[in-house]
Amino acid sequence: MGIIGTIIIGLIVGLIARFLKPGNDSMGWIMTILLGIGGSLLATYGGQALGIYQAGEAAGFIGAVIGAIVLLVIYGMVTGRKH
Repeated sequence: MGIIGTIIIGLIVGLIARFLKPGNDSMGWIMTILLGIGGSLLATYGGQALGIYQAGEAAGFIGAVIGAIVLLVIYGMVTGRKH
């Protein structure tokens, strides 16, 4: 997948994570894309290292969303937002 595909998947994962996590997470498009890409990387390497799933499985997308939610919670703790 090219860089454009990575950005699009990152945007989709980031938007879903922001939708599922309650609270006000005011961040722009670029931060949402980076959140999604970071969640995807976290889930890909973590899930495959633990043997939960293999590359290309649908569980990878679900894991990417969960990874993005984890990063969103950490982002909220670091920035001190309590919404």
